[in-house]
Amino acid sequence: MADKTFHIAMYPWFALGHITSFVHLANKLAENGHKISFFLPAKTLRRVEAFNLHPNLVTFIPIIVPHVEGLPLGAETTNDVPFPLHPLIMTAMDCTDPDIEAYLRELKPHFVFFDFACWLPTLTHELGIKSVVYCVISSGTIGYLLSPARKIIERGLTGLDLLEPPKGFPSSSVKLRMYEAQGLAAVTTMDYGSGISFAGSHLKSFSDCDAIGFKTCKEIEGPYCEYIGKQFEKPMLYAGPVVPEPPKMALEERWERLLSNFEAKTLIFCTFGSECVLKKDQFQELVLGLELTGLPFLVALKPPMGAQIIRVSLTRRIPRKSKWNRVHIWRLGATTTNPKAPFRGVFRDSLWLGLFGRG
Repeated sequence: MADKTFHIAMYPWFALGHITSFVHLANKLAENGHKISFFLPAKTLRRVEAFNLHPNLVTFIPIIVPHVEGLPLGAETTNDVPFPLHPLIMTAMDCTDPDIEAYLRELKPHFVFFDFACWLPTLTHELGIKSVVYCVISSGTIGYLLSPARKIIERGLTGLDLLEPPKGFPSSSVKLRMYEAQGLAAVTTMDYGSGISFAGSHLKSFSDCDAIGFKTCKEIEGPYCEYIGKQFEKPMLYAGPVVPEPPKMALEERWERLLSNFEAKTLIFCTFGSECVLKKDQFQELVLGLELTGLPFLVALKPPMGAQIIRVSLTRRIPRKSKWNRVHIWRLGATTTNPKAPFRGVFRDSLWLGLFGRG
């Protein structure tokens, strides 16, 4: 079995962070000779194709995302719309069901790895294909929020419910403030797709799939993964950290030149995830807070809501005495940290992984 290779299809949630995590997994599987057919939104392909390290084994298959009323024309991923419109991206993904079925009938893979498309297990069972939910969110988060022990479908979910972990949860150290619990409960129970809630969709995926996988190690998150496996009565797969290879390309000359002006451990680097678009006042307060450190800093962010460029969002709030020569802010693109950079501290965050931890 160790020498056998498989054909694996992948269909991640239409969010760049999820797509990128699946690409990293595809590369790791391809290293062992497995063939990957990777479905993703057509216009998003160009944003990730450079990360395909094994084009002879990993094939990107573009999917045309149907337009859904309420979405801007051409919107494909959560990166294209504000958070309140994310459920409509899910609805658009649901509408790709016929195309995915046609591809699966033609390709006949052994497995399909997915995360948000709760209708996939029913389809794969009909076609004799095994389905695997691959979670890029931590097992602690999934176990705490979506454990069947909470009986969300039967009872609903309130902020008060989330103040305590579900029955049997392996750690009671997670403690939420009421406003945090209320916010999470609202997101967990919101409509998310075609006539189903966020919780309902994920509970269906976990219940109907053949196995559940996490981007983690047993040594780190074993108790949480085992808890989830017992709750859903599914075998658990540990993918490991799936850390991508460090980039071999050199920094752009402008960044190389800028960083060379600083000694080791003298610069603060701050970047948020690709899904994070701050409101203008949040954006300004973040930069002003970094300014108060008195240290030079680099910030990689997307322009705030309602702004086309970053500098316009700052000029009215940065104090006149601010030392602009130590403020460097650029539009979020690739935010890979250069291991040779003179950073004193690095803060990275993303929308979902930030719920229960910082990375």
